[in-house]
Amino acid sequence: MLNNKSSQVRNNRNPYASMLTYNLPTLIKKMKHTPSWEVGELNSMIILNNHDKQIVLTVLHEGTQIISFQSCDSLTFQIIEGKMKFQTRKETMMLEKGQLMTLQEKTRFRLTSLEESVFLLTILVGSKRSSEN
Repeated sequence: MLNNKSSQVRNNRNPYASMLTYNLPTLIKKMKHTPSWEVGELNSMIILNNHDKQIVLTVLHEGTQIISFQSCDSLTFQIIEGKMKFQTRKETMMLEKGQLMTLQEKTRFRLTSLEESVFLLTILVGSKRSSEN
């Protein structure tokens, strides 16, 4: 039998701990039951934020569009639920539940949720700069 603690985010709030665990279904459910989700297009939560990496959990309503800015950071999108369309200047790609995509530094993109969607965004902060040092 599971206790209540197993359904919560389990970490000691120390981003440098050797192990951090997250219950994504519970977090997603909470995010979809907030006033901002009910009236907005998206809801996001930073679940890890340290000097070289951020992980952001994001839920989108169908038809939500995000247009990126040019960044020096490398990005990874892991689709947890739904279907999304990613566009760069050179190509278009459809991603569905269970798929993962990476974008290199300085890649501008547009994403559109084709249905209610959830994804994990991992940002490697200044990955090019840190590899040069």
